Amino acid sequence: MIAVENLKKSFGEVEAVRGISFKAEDGRITGLLGPNGAGKTTTLRMLYTLLEPDSGSILIDGMDPHKHTIEVKHKLGVVPDSRGLYTRLTARENIRYFGQLHGMSAADLESRIEELTGILGMQEFIDRRTDGFSQGQRVKVAIARAVVHSPQTILLDEPTNGLDVMTTRALRHYLLDLKKAGHCVVLSTHIMQEVAALCDHIIIIADGQIAASGNADELLQQSGCSTLEDAFVKLIGTEEGLLS
Repeated sequence: MIAVENLKKSFGEVEAVRGISFKAEDGRITGLLGPNGAGKTTTLRMLYTLLEPDSGSILIDGMDPHKHTIEVKHKLGVVPDSRGLYTRLTARENIRYFGQLHGMSAADLESRIEELTGILGMQEFIDRRTDGFSQGQRVKVAIARAVVHSPQTILLDEPTNGLDVMTTRALRHYLLDLKKAGHCVVLSTHIMQEVAALCDHIIIIADGQIAASGNADELLQQSGCSTLEDAFVKLIGTEEGLLS
C-alpha cells in the first residue's frame, strides 16, 4: 500500500506538486488522471525515489522510500515515461539484467523470463536487440523488466501511449491480473478509456493539486455529469486543461 501526505515539489518558481495526499491500496488499481503538466509524472518520480520531495511524507508498505531506498526499490516495479531500454541488449538480456540487480537466482530468473514472455506475447522478439523496437514492443519489455522480481507495488507512467489496440488490450488484461493477485497498481494517464476500463480509485490532479477523487460513479455524482470526460473537464475547472 502507498500512503502520501501533503507532498510538495517545486522546480525554481514552478510549483509542480502542491500538497497532494492520497492512498493506493493493495488489490486495487489507482489512477492518477490529469492533463499534461498537471504533476502526475513528478508525483510518480517522488514515489520511486528519482526525485526527493520538498516536504510531505511517502510510505510504501510502511517504509519511507527516501530513508529505506534499497528495501523499497525491491518492493517496487516501475515503468517510467521514458522506457529506458538498453538498445545494445536483446529483450531477454534487458529483463535478465534487472532480475540480477534484484538478486534473483539464475534458475528462478530464467523461469520468470519464460513466464513473462508468454504472458506478454514476446516470443517473436525476446531474443532480438531492442534497437528499432516498436513502441508496443518497448512497453512490453519495460513491463517485464519492471515485474520480473514479482514486486508488490507497480507504478506505470502513461503505459499505453502510442500502443495499438491489440497491445493496449493485452496490457489492460495483464494489469487486471496483477490486481486480482493482490498487487497495488498505480498508473498515470490522461486517457479516459484507461480510467473507465481499469481504475477502482481515481485521483484527478490539476495544477499540482488534487481536484477530486473517488471511483467513477462518485466522480460522476460529484460533477453532476453523465460521462467521465465531462466530469473530468468540470472537476479540473477548465476545458483548456485538456490541451495544455
